[in-house]
Amino acid sequence: MIVDLPDTTTSKISKALVRIREEGGAVALGRVLTLIIAAELGHEEEAIEAANDASREHPMRVIVLSTQPDGAAACDPRVDAEIRVGGDAGASEVIVLRAYGDAASDPESLVTGLLLPDAPVVAWWPGEAPEVPAESPLGRIAYRRITDASAQDDPQAALTRICSTYRPGDTDFAWTRLTLWRAQLAAVLDQPPYESITAVSVTGAADSPSTTLLAAWLQLQLQVPVDYELTSGENSNGIRGVHLTRASGVISLEREVPGIATLTQPGQPVQDLTLKRRSLRDCLSDELRRLDPDELYGEVITRGLPQLTGATTPTGGHS
Repeated sequence: MIVDLPDTTTSKISKALVRIREEGGAVALGRVLTLIIAAELGHEEEAIEAANDASREHPMRVIVLSTQPDGAAACDPRVDAEIRVGGDAGASEVIVLRAYGDAASDPESLVTGLLLPDAPVVAWWPGEAPEVPAESPLGRIAYRRITDASAQDDPQAALTRICSTYRPGDTDFAWTRLTLWRAQLAAVLDQPPYESITAVSVTGAADSPSTTLLAAWLQLQLQVPVDYELTSGENSNGIRGVHLTRASGVISLEREVPGIATLTQPGQPVQDLTLKRRSLRDCLSDELRRLDPDELYGEVITRGLPQLTGATTPTGGHS
């Protein structure tokens, strides 16, 4: 069910929520958190769909604040709202706020009256993120702040900015997308022979911040210099491969085909592994499983990333 509230206020939205609850049942019971999604007007539906899917694991109230992009033509100040419940909201209730003109100048006041009482708040910017998420109006009221470096105009520059502005509670989907890669590499190194790694190389796409974070994580954990190469071209999407050198030979985990990785180890049969790019729903669900700061991500972004000496980038690519 979708209830439209054109040219409305926070007070009217709250009253409409109470009315819907009384008429259709206690839709807010069992909600464990409030997720605030900050998106540009017209670009919010993909994020809402991911939140609806994730709500089946994390029942929550979703508040979507959609505003005009910078430089858009001025509009009369107003807020149009939608309340989505039932089949249109998964296991959550979704409040979509579309703010125009000066009505979007104070995002914190728009959402404060709609937050679930005594429940943690998570803020997510699926598109362009604030310069310092923790100091933004929505970031100040959130326990966790989720950004996506790959959605920025220059993903590699976005990592550099994140490194200098990180605060405990920040996280980024470029890190979340590494979960399967990190698990597979850790599993390989947990098997005999238990030899020290002497060299590491990582390759991936120039627009893949996950490649850079994987290199930073490996350097931080293994304490060896990591060479990483960023490539461009049609077949350079995401992480391409990791090569770990030790006395007995080279361990290679390469993803030449989307979704399938090939694991090569000295003295063992070659294995094909499922290693798909994680969806928005998977990444969001992962991040909502913990509301405390991700300390490992903090170490990688503040200690591991600055230790990287720079990527090798072929002509035509960018770092």
